[in-house]
Amino acid sequence: MTKRLAGNVPKALSAPVSQGYSIDARKLTTRLLNASIKSGVSKGRHITILNPDARHNLAVGIVKRCSLSFAGSVGYYCCAFCDGISATIEGNSGWGLGDNLMSGSIVIRQDAGASVGASMRGGQILVWGNAGARAGISMKGGTLVIAGNSGFLTGFMMQRGRIIVMGGVGDAAGDSMYEGIVYVGGEIGSLGVDAKTESATRSEEVELRAFLKALKFRDDILPRRFKKIVSAKRLYQYDSLEPLERERLVI
Repeated sequence: MTKRLAGNVPKALSAPVSQGYSIDARKLTTRLLNASIKSGVSKGRHITILNPDARHNLAVGIVKRCSLSFAGSVGYYCCAFCDGISATIEGNSGWGLGDNLMSGSIVIRQDAGASVGASMRGGQILVWGNAGARAGISMKGGTLVIAGNSGFLTGFMMQRGRIIVMGGVGDAAGDSMYEGIVYVGGEIGSLGVDAKTESATRSEEVELRAFLKALKFRDDILPRRFKKIVSAKRLYQYDSLEPLERERLVI
């Protein structure tokens, strides 16, 4: 089956150039489109996907360093279960963008749907617009940056990593989080169960501003101060510790 699919790939690709390949998504089924993307990835070229038309499940399961750009909006679970991907999306996305990202970076120029960065373990996701509900749900590492506002249950059941929201967050922020930090530049609708707010320290403020300026945020749009949402740990109970938790306790 792989050979048959690979044989169809060149018809969908433009002639290779120094910058890479372009793929017209309208000419392919989702299955052949993903096969075309993975074929380009294996050649080590930058790939531009034209006319993605909010299609679902694009560029899923790529575990090789690569560079992709989507010239339009994508549907749900784009760039999910990836390790080493570098992707740019020029439009909006549906829910689950970057689900289970292990490493690499995803940049979306407009708005992201619900559950962006769900269960991500590493890497970085940058949303230049707003994000829907449950951003960073069950997040286990990495950094999620949202330039606009984020919906309800931001950081729900978060376990590690950090979320930086330049605007405000909706209700139940940080609900049932274990570890990690949600930094908020705007208003917090309400806190979730077992979450509390603290003021960011001076060193945190300096580090956040340097980090955001490196992402091309202008000084004049950076929040004056960040609040941070962390676990209050009133319900923080473990029957056993994970390996990384045990390492923290070893002196």
